[in-house]
Amino acid sequence: MTSRLLDGALGALRGEKVREDDLLVVRVPGAFELPLVARRLAASGRWDAVVALGAVIRGETDHYDHVCRAAAQGLLRAGLETDVPVLFGVLTCDTEEQALARAGGAHGNKGADVALDALRMCDLLDALPPRAAPRRKTRGRRTRSAR
Repeated sequence: MTSRLLDGALGALRGEKVREDDLLVVRVPGAFELPLVARRLAASGRWDAVVALGAVIRGETDHYDHVCRAAAQGLLRAGLETDVPVLFGVLTCDTEEQALARAGGAHGNKGADVALDALRMCDLLDALPPRAAPRRKTRGRRTRSAR
């Protein structure tokens, strides 16, 4: 599943003329581990965006809910904390058939869609005013001028 998503993402980026030197593929053990790696990549200052791809298929336990929630919230936080687009390309499906349909099947390839969205987010952020530096709190202190 993830190989199909990755192939779609890389194909879409190459189709947009993204250079091979500007691409890095990092494999993680599972969807739960995506946020930590995504945050590290985003914080490195080397990458304009991070595309997190994966698939979680519902089983008979609530493990699915915990993994999906952790991955989604962690990836969101990684982007917000680093001010780098971190895109959620994790399929969260009830069945393998649903996931296959979204990984290059009847419903397209979510990997390609998310990769193109990463490029759109980079363009959008480039067009926006830069992020303002946080205001420094004075904690009620006043400065005295010398006389």
